[in-house]
Amino acid sequence: MEKINAGVVGAGGKMGARILALMKQDDYFRIVGASEQSGSELIGKDIGSAIGIKDLNIKIKEDLASAFSEADGIIDFTTPSSTIKTVEFASKNHKVLVIGTTGFTEKEKNKIVKETKNFPCVMSPNMSVGINIMFEMSQKLTELLNDDFDIEIIESHHRNKKDSPSGTALRIAELVAQTMGQKLNDIAVYSRHGLSEGRKKGEIGIQAIRGGDVVGEHSLIFYGDGERIELTHKASSRDTFAKGAIRALKWLRGKPNGLYSMKDVLGL
Repeated sequence: MEKINAGVVGAGGKMGARILALMKQDDYFRIVGASEQSGSELIGKDIGSAIGIKDLNIKIKEDLASAFSEADGIIDFTTPSSTIKTVEFASKNHKVLVIGTTGFTEKEKNKIVKETKNFPCVMSPNMSVGINIMFEMSQKLTELLNDDFDIEIIESHHRNKKDSPSGTALRIAELVAQTMGQKLNDIAVYSRHGLSEGRKKGEIGIQAIRGGDVVGEHSLIFYGDGERIELTHKASSRDTFAKGAIRALKWLRGKPNGLYSMKDVLGL
């Protein structure tokens, strides 16, 4: 089996470090590069020492071209502005890419769609196998319950998460809205502060909670008269997302150019 030469953008982040550590344990990969943003104290340090294992004799770099010249595939869990630079690099240099970053604007999403005509890419707001099963179940439950139940989404994350609501919560909401034959922007209600009227039929309520070290929890709740149904996913370790990203990078080997999702990776 020929190994995949792989690299990680954002090597010093919590996700980046776990991806590198798990990748080091997987015989399918050869780690050949890692990068960090300008000003990071990790630039110039060995990848191994940065993630708490023995030195790998590979330095963390700022410049993508220098960091990933030997890479076949790259994983990026950073910020939208940083990831767009990675997308441009992958497009120009025909690298395979897995994106776990969230919080993109519509303009940025459109750019990713355009650029991935030049390289194969998996992008998902959540790389967990379980949450992608939840995406599927969200649509099935909506088909069955939509007319008679009120729909609410609640998500919880650690205090330092930057985007709100989470990309995963928004994806669940988008899938529910599509199943209802609606556009999310037309029926979404983000929190209810300041509202002076009751709940309207057909709304999707979305609530974000931030605190502590919560890795990620998402609940889709169908409220009926006298009963309710809750579909909940709770992640207790970032390894769940890291393993999903690594699985996606393996799956991408040999795939045609284009933008894929974890639904494709899992064959759902």
